Amino acid sequence: MIHSVVLVHGLRTSATMWRAQVEALEAAGHQAVAVDLPGHGSRIGSRFTLAGAVDTIAHAVDSAAHPVLLCGFSLGGYAAIHYAGAGPRPIVGLVAASCGTQPHRLILDAWRLAARAIHRLPDRGLALNNWAVRAAVKDAALADDIIRGGVALDVMDDALLELRQLHPISSLSRIDVPVVFINGTLDHFRLQERQYAAAAPVARLVHIPGATHMVSVTRSAAFTRVLLGALEGPG
Repeated sequence: MIHSVVLVHGLRTSATMWRAQVEALEAAGHQAVAVDLPGHGSRIGSRFTLAGAVDTIAHAVDSAAHPVLLCGFSLGGYAAIHYAGAGPRPIVGLVAASCGTQPHRLILDAWRLAARAIHRLPDRGLALNNWAVRAAVKDAALADDIIRGGVALDVMDDALLELRQLHPISSLSRIDVPVVFINGTLDHFRLQERQYAAAAPVARLVHIPGATHMVSVTRSAAFTRVLLGALEGPG
């Protein structure tokens, strides 16, 4: 069966981070829809809000031509879980990657302080961000994918504030479609992953060995195999 796969990127990145997955999905005959969240990519300069992120996901899902598998990474994963858990949604499955830790106010506020310090650099942290991406992602083309859509330097404070509203475990308990969690074994964002998996009525937890937080690019082929495999179950 042909599916539409809505892909939701992480914080400071954009739809371009999904190039490898878009190519693989389209080669397999599926429709791939990679969106830009508010304040990111083609929408840099706008303010990030959780409501705006949910609206972006809802529009992409509602406009899709085929049964929808929703896939979110990091910030996009949190937003996708929140969207899917807010009521009946026209999706047949959810893939949530690198978002297996409950957003805690103390941690979020610590990140806000760090982000504000970095933002005081002459380039507002652009060089540091790009260095970190290229250090983590050894494939130069995949690193370029992360950066190519623009680096959303001004969304950190808004996004970290908005994440305070989220209760992923509660949201997952209300999702009645299959959920696949994908986490790298070296990811620091999977502290509650087993609680996540236990909360969702139908769930599977997949670990990708050697992958860090940016699992879809640090182990792109392995991630893509799991994503394609998730399409065999829904619908």
